[in-house]
Amino acid sequence: MIATTRTIPMATKARSVSSVARMPHEATNKNSTALDFATDCARSLRGSKCENVVILDVRELSQVTRFIVIGSGTSDRQMNSALDDVAELGEERGLSAFRTSKDDRSTWLLADFVEVVVHLFEPNTRAYYDLEMLWGDAPRVTWRTPNEAKASTENQE
Repeated sequence: MIATTRTIPMATKARSVSSVARMPHEATNKNSTALDFATDCARSLRGSKCENVVILDVRELSQVTRFIVIGSGTSDRQMNSALDDVAELGEERGLSAFRTSKDDRSTWLLADFVEVVVHLFEPNTRAYYDLEMLWGDAPRVTWRTPNEAKASTENQE
């Protein structure tokens, strides 16, 4: 049996999945715009009473997204509502989610806006998958105003 090799034209090689995925949202390719949206998503989650909301800056680590927003919800109903609020925020900015994973009774919900990916977990599921450790080299973004951070600290005491 003679083995044959298939040659792929250079133009095809250069076009990766991540570049195809980014095409619908080229308007958000500026870091500041993506960061602003990630920050607003985090604030929306916090406003929906989600807990332990963090933003990870993965620009230097990932070719498919710039920021990851992670939060924990206390019930499937709350998590679905919070993700609906984030989707609405995206729509207001002309950013429809590229993909979503949102089912009733799910313990991990996701909205992929390409430049920003939002993950909502039930606390035990979040601890199990531990995305913060997986992306441990990613710096955390400070997204709260000093007043929000102070109020959060006072509420925890």
